[in-house]
Amino acid sequence: MDISTETFSPDHKAGYVSIIGKPNVGKSTLMNQLVGERLSIITSKAQTTRHRIMGILNGVHNGQEFQLVYSDTPGIIKPQYKLHESMMSFVRGSLEDADVVLFVTDIFEKHDEDDVLVRLQKTEVPILLLINKIDLATPEQIEEKTQYWQENFKAAEIIPISALNAQNIDRIFEAVVSHLPVHPPYFPKDELTDRPERFFASEIIREKIFLNYKKEVPYSSEVVVTGFKERDDMIVIQAEILVERATQRAILLGEGGKMIKKTGIMAREELERFFGKKVFLEQYVKVEPDWRNKERSLRQFGYDE
Repeated sequence: MDISTETFSPDHKAGYVSIIGKPNVGKSTLMNQLVGERLSIITSKAQTTRHRIMGILNGVHNGQEFQLVYSDTPGIIKPQYKLHESMMSFVRGSLEDADVVLFVTDIFEKHDEDDVLVRLQKTEVPILLLINKIDLATPEQIEEKTQYWQENFKAAEIIPISALNAQNIDRIFEAVVSHLPVHPPYFPKDELTDRPERFFASEIIREKIFLNYKKEVPYSSEVVVTGFKERDDMIVIQAEILVERATQRAILLGEGGKMIKKTGIMAREELERFFGKKVFLEQYVKVEPDWRNKERSLRQFGYDE
């Protein structure tokens, strides 16, 4: 569908909404709740999001058409690899084109969000501060944390939420829409995301690696979908899993290939749920030394904006 041929009401609202915060505060869970689709991978481990992932929500609110373009971004960290530098460039780009910022913090954070606050200092758009994981807190803890932020940060609104339980998600939506500028849609109305199917296939496989392996292996792994063929009855996917060292390859494979088989079964089941179709998945594990510090590799894997 060509967006230039569509007609929209003159008061149509549209804008970019960037979700910003430290690792593991629940940004990806929030993104999925806001869009109503599972677009970002979710694990209990920090730094699972490596790219900027956009989720597009269209609708009508109080008689006015809107398009929200949510951006899930990597958690803000001090870079240790060129990969991290690329991840932080996604955050920077997301802030530069934002019309509204959702600053997600955690009810149990110990007031050490300085890395995030530094990046938000130059932001001139409305910032909604979201205190996540209130389902795990007492009313007193919620009140104390809200009061702290009221005294220490100038936000357009402070909203305590539980992304996991969808608590106060409607309140976020109302606040975001109220700050949206009048603007034609940025994307065709039938689009859900700016990412291709191959991207989500690789993310789902990468999520299962985070769930099944410990320590450094998930962080040293990258998944590249080398084949994606859709047939009438199934999708055939070939994927390369890259690691930095031969020892990591051995761990990924497991004794007799048991671990990679388990990971593949979990990934295939999730892929079938995501695409609504039977999936045949082939996985290969390769060693790509120090890929996290090689600009050529990072460009190849899509870590440039």
